[in-house]
Parts: sequence; structure tokens; C-alpha cells
Amino acid sequence: MTESNQFKPSLGLLDATLLVAGSMIGSGIFIVSADITRHVGSAGWLLVVWLLTGFMTLTAALSYGELSAMFPKAGGQYVYLKESYNPLVGFLYGWSFFSVIQTGTIAAVAVAFSKFTGTFIDVFDMTDANILFKLGVLKIYPAQLLAISTIILLTYINTKGVEGGKKIQTFFTTVKLLSLFGLIALGFAIGFSSATWQANFTNAFSMQSLTKVGDSFSGTPVVGVAMLGAMAAAMVGSIFSSDAWNNVTFIAGEVKNPSKNIGLSLLLGTLIVTCIYLLANVMYLGVLPLNDIAFAQQDRVANAASAAIFGSWGSYIIAAMIMISTFGCNNGLILAGARVYYSMAKDGLFFAKAGELNKNSVPAWALWAQAVVASLLCLSGRYGDLLDMVSCIVVLFYALTIIGIFILRKKQPNTPRPYKAFGYPVLPAIYIAMAAVFCGLLVAYKPEFTWPGLGITALGIPIYYFVKRSKH
Repeated sequence: MTESNQFKPSLGLLDATLLVAGSMIGSGIFIVSADITRHVGSAGWLLVVWLLTGFMTLTAALSYGELSAMFPKAGGQYVYLKESYNPLVGFLYGWSFFSVIQTGTIAAVAVAFSKFTGTFIDVFDMTDANILFKLGVLKIYPAQLLAISTIILLTYINTKGVEGGKKIQTFFTTVKLLSLFGLIALGFAIGFSSATWQANFTNAFSMQSLTKVGDSFSGTPVVGVAMLGAMAAAMVGSIFSSDAWNNVTFIAGEVKNPSKNIGLSLLLGTLIVTCIYLLANVMYLGVLPLNDIAFAQQDRVANAASAAIFGSWGSYIIAAMIMISTFGCNNGLILAGARVYYSMAKDGLFFAKAGELNKNSVPAWALWAQAVVASLLCLSGRYGDLLDMVSCIVVLFYALTIIGIFILRKKQPNTPRPYKAFGYPVLPAIYIAMAAVFCGLLVAYKPEFTWPGLGITALGIPIYYFVKRSKH
């Protein structure tokens, strides 16, 4: 196999924008509002959670525009952290990205695809009746094997060149955007009930923790400092649903005019998705009683809303939408992720093979390494576990990266900045403060998942020095 020495810039602004939006919209918007509602227990606070998440996402995306214009090359956030701090910080991000962040997200999205396939094919329901076999404490379901199969298929397609991945991304993202807008519009036109809306907004900002025992519901008021913990726990889902917007920065080497188009695609993509997420939740509140949102079967809020709009066909319609959404989402994640390992390998901080491009000008070895780890995670973890582990680490590195804007203004004042962070220094500082509060509260209120994730990140420190020593 002959090897190409450089990436081919073949993605325009539309392609990059669709990658941002497509990577963000997976299964989260269809599911996580149930968990959010159980934590905050009111319509007003549900929307506040999504508004805060949207504000954080847009602020971070606008800030990343400056960094992407300064360093328009493959690797994205890894490169920004390395330039802002040192190679160790960049490596810790890359290590976390490979071991938990990107691979864990790919696994979670693939499992979600498989679970909703169970709507059409019973064998893919993750029930005890469908267990294939057990590996110690692990239960292996057909749905997990289907999830792995989709990862392998999309990885194979992306090893054949960026054009194939681009076509899949364009098609699936366009279909799911149109489907989501259609669902929201029909929800307002057909399923919206003023009585349901008014009932949901009675005491709209009285925060409470909702529980269900049998057929009865109860709410425990949440007051004082506990409100912060409830908000942090609630935002885990919305932040996970809004993550992966930065994937376009990883493939800067394959974007035309990256200094301009990366930053613009970040703005357009995150703005589109933020609006969709807010509108979807407003629609849920007009179609479903609050308790039906909080305790939707298997947290499938969109299924319940679709059933209220379309009747018995609703669950099939929404399942098809989610399958399209998650398949397209994982294509974007798989396409972009391998470029980080490529950049690390070029710096001598990852397997050397990951730094090679195949005859199609893509890092095929890195793509397959990512597929192996994501497939193992499909077998090992539940959706919620991966979500909780990823969220704190992701936000921590976002905050460090945005702090890097302040550092680089001092450290590299003469580096060209075709685009500067919007609202600097106020908006980036607000994001950093919000991120610090969010991570601190998660460590305090969800330690069973956040500490393991932080531990995996810390494990990268001895690995880094071992790799450095082995190079000498």
C-alpha cells in the first residue's frame, strides 16, 4: 500500500457545518430530558438547564474560533492545549480522548442505535430474555454486537477516504435535521395542548426531586445549596447531548480555507443545534404532562411525545429518526477522532502507525485502533455510566482550552489571529467559571462516576513519562 503524505482539503463550509451539527445530535435530545426533569422537577428549570447548556456551548464554540484560526491543522483541541501549556497537557487530553471521551461517546451512541433497532426487531431489545452469554459480570446482548458492527462498518467506510465519510455525514445530518424540525412543527400543530402547557408551568420554578413508586408520583423540594447539585446532575445529560461540536477542529487539515471556515462552522452548527434542542423541549412540555416526561418508559421522552402526536405509529417513527440520527452522529465522531491520534503520533506520543496516512489520505490505523477501544466499551458499560464518566472530563478540558486563549494572548502575541474570540475576555471568563462550578459539583454529587473518569485521565501522567523515556 502506497502512502500519502498529507491530508486532502475537500470539505467546504457546508460540509464542516453539517459535521458540527451531525456530531452533536445523536440520541441525547430524544432521551435525556427525562433524567433532567427528575432532578429539577419543573418545566421552568428544565428549560433553564437547556438554556445554560446552549449558552456554554455557543460561548465555547465562539472562543474556539480564535484557536482554530491560529492553528488550522489536524488535531484541533490537542494542538491548542499543547501550544497553550506543554506537551504533557496535550497528551493528557489525547489519552483521555482515546480511552474515554471519543471512544466512550462512540460506544454510547452505537448502543443507542442498537437499542432503538429493538423497536423493529425484538431480538435487539436489551432484556434478559435476549442475553446471548455472560462473561463474568458482563451480560452480552445482540444489541451490543450490532453496535460493534456499526462501528466497524463506519470505520471501514472512513478508511476509504474522507469523501465517503462526507457523503454519509451530509445525507444523514440533512435527514435528521429535517426530521427533527418536522417533529417539532407537528408537535406544535397537532399535539400541543394548552391545558398541558398551563399545568406544566404551574409553579414552573419550584425545584423538586421527582420519584415514582408504583403508579404514584411524589416530589421532594430542593432548596438552598442542594439546588446547585441538582442543576449539575441535571446538566450531565444536556452537556453530553451538546458535546462533540469541536470535532470539526480535529479535521482542519481536510477543510478548505480552515482559518475562516472552521470558526464559522462552529458558530453555525452550534447555533442550529441549540435552537433545535430548546424548541424540542418546549414541544415536549406542550405535548406531555411533566410526570410523563420524567418517567417516560426507558427515558424515551421523544417516543412518548411522538405517540401523543401520531398515535400507535409514534414509537416507530421516532425509533427510525433516532437510528438515522445516531448512525450519522457516529460517522462524524469516527471520522474526526482518528485525526487526534494522528497528531499525537506525529509528536511521538502515540503509536507510530497512527501517524501514517494510507493511499486514501486518511489515518487508517488510527481509525481501527479507535474502533477496537469503542467496541470494548460497547461490551463494558451502560449508556448512563459512560455519559457520567465523559461529561466532567470533557468540560474540564474545554475550560483548560479556553484558559489557553488568555495564555496565548500573552505567550504568542504576534501569531496571526484572523478571527478573535467573541466577547473576550468576558464571555470566555464566564464559561471558565461555569465549567469550574459544574465540574466541582459533579465531583461532589456524582463521585461514583466522575472520580473513575478523572482517574483515567491522571493515569496518563505516568504513561506520558514512560513514552518519553522510551524514546530516548
